[in-house]
Amino acid sequence: MHSCLGSALVTRLIFHITTAPEWEAARDAGQYRAPSLDTEGFIHCSLPTQVNHVADWFYRDVPDLVLLCVDPALLTSELRWEPSSDSFAGEFPHVYGPVAIDAVVAAIPWGPGENGFSLPDQVHAILDG
Repeated sequence: MHSCLGSALVTRLIFHITTAPEWEAARDAGQYRAPSLDTEGFIHCSLPTQVNHVADWFYRDVPDLVLLCVDPALLTSELRWEPSSDSFAGEFPHVYGPVAIDAVVAAIPWGPGENGFSLPDQVHAILDG
């Protein structure tokens, strides 16, 4: 397990995929709670190098997606780096509690292109900025 400080050195952002209605409800509530928080105890997130594959695997046929760009340094809930229970390699960021709306630095509508998902240009601008 890596510390949140260590992860901040690796990436400026972690990502979570949700839907526009779920994000709208979260903004109204002041925090984001994925269904997995109740069923698994944490919210699944991904690194920039992982999120396209996750989207292709789980979200290809889900309409109205929103890619939440989360700044790990602004999280108020614990962040842990853990192996995936699926067939994905590497450790994934898991948020053990709700994601504060203030930690979401961008919420970008997202969908697959002709060859699957790819990071939107807005994300590259944030990562490169």
